Amino acid sequence: MARTLTVFHLNTERTWRGGEGQLLALAEGLQGRGHRNVVVAQKQSELAARSLAAGLPTEEVRMRGEWDLAAMHRIGALLKRDRPDVVHMHTSHAHTLGVLASKWTGIGRRVVSRRVDFSIHRHVLSLSGFKYGLGVDRYVAISEAVRTQLVADGIPAAKITLVHSGVEPHRYLGGDRAKARASLGVPLEAKLVGTLAHFGWHKSLETLIAAAEHVVAAVPDAWIAVVGEGELRGKLEAERAKSAARERVLLPGFRTDVADLLAAFDLFVMPSVMEGLCTAILDAFAVGVPVVASRVGGIPELVDHETTGLLVEPKQPKLLADAIVRALGDEQLRRRMVDAARASVLDRFTHDAMVDGTLRVYRELLGEAADDR
Repeated sequence: MARTLTVFHLNTERTWRGGEGQLLALAEGLQGRGHRNVVVAQKQSELAARSLAAGLPTEEVRMRGEWDLAAMHRIGALLKRDRPDVVHMHTSHAHTLGVLASKWTGIGRRVVSRRVDFSIHRHVLSLSGFKYGLGVDRYVAISEAVRTQLVADGIPAAKITLVHSGVEPHRYLGGDRAKARASLGVPLEAKLVGTLAHFGWHKSLETLIAAAEHVVAAVPDAWIAVVGEGELRGKLEAERAKSAARERVLLPGFRTDVADLLAAFDLFVMPSVMEGLCTAILDAFAVGVPVVASRVGGIPELVDHETTGLLVEPKQPKLLADAIVRALGDEQLRRRMVDAARASVLDRFTHDAMVDGTLRVYRELLGEAADDR
């Protein structure tokens, strides 16, 4: 029987997004396999609250940036206290703080999760090149697209392991379609196209709003719900105001009733211009909502065009609208894609698969047999 590990999970985000969800699922999965986890989270963050609620040992540390020496010393003190086998960093700023603290104390093998598919050298004056040479033992790439970009940026392929993100397939089953539609003001019999996303630039949600006019012209009872919150809300509201279909485009804000919303959607759309993988698509797959998405980043590793969903080129509102209209109008296509998509989730993209893959990374770094069954 393989020995019990102690793993530190370091995350600097204040808000809750997909990466924080994957961290929590990993820590809970490792705990369920008998390993000890300590979640080091931003003070008063959503991750800290959810980690504590899950019964995980949690340390709240105020981290003001990746070169915050006070935070680095605090993290170092925690490392000296618990002496973890692995220090796993889940965000860009955590990368720097965790590596410095681990190198300073000499404690832990260093693992960094990379969840985005843009170049580490995208900012000319950044210190990313230096940071990525600081002494990371292994990078965990959540998709082949992310792994390929890291190699192109000069990270040795031998230091990168692909471990796809995963979801809990049964988590959002059983949502209340009527309840969600009533809360949105959408008639029960209407066609509802929806997305769930942080309002960040890489999601290109303005493309979906621009497509709405074409969709409603072809499908008069169609509605579009762009659910989420973020720094680009003002821009998206301005895009909606310009649309001839503005009365059919909903921006209801951040919602926690994800199961109900997914049950309410007839189609899930993700119009991103960059995407490491996109677990929101996997959640839609799991509950049987057909998907239309952009052919970017790691999305094609999930969405097999014409099989598990439909793919379109990014930033093309008319092409996106055409795919949406096609999917809404072809019940046989939707059923076929839904069946194939759920089978794909169960076979390849579960939380269990993600936890097992990450645990194998830890064992390999520690020179231990990967027998955690």
